[in-house]
Amino acid sequence: MKRFMSFIKRFVSFMREARAELKKVTWPGKQQIWNSTLIVIIFTLLVSIYLGVIDMALTVIFSAVFS
Repeated sequence: MKRFMSFIKRFVSFMREARAELKKVTWPGKQQIWNSTLIVIIFTLLVSIYLGVIDMALTVIFSAVFS
């Protein structure tokens, strides 16, 4: 029972500290979230196009070599 009470006290302390830290956080606004999301989508599209072109080029090269 003593171990359980110790666990409960440490857990409550952790939750209080976590809540205090979350109050210090500066959360991004809607515009910043929108801009970041747009950047991620554009970057993902560019990387997928790049990898697609490399894949197609290597497919053509290896088809010609091994056929």
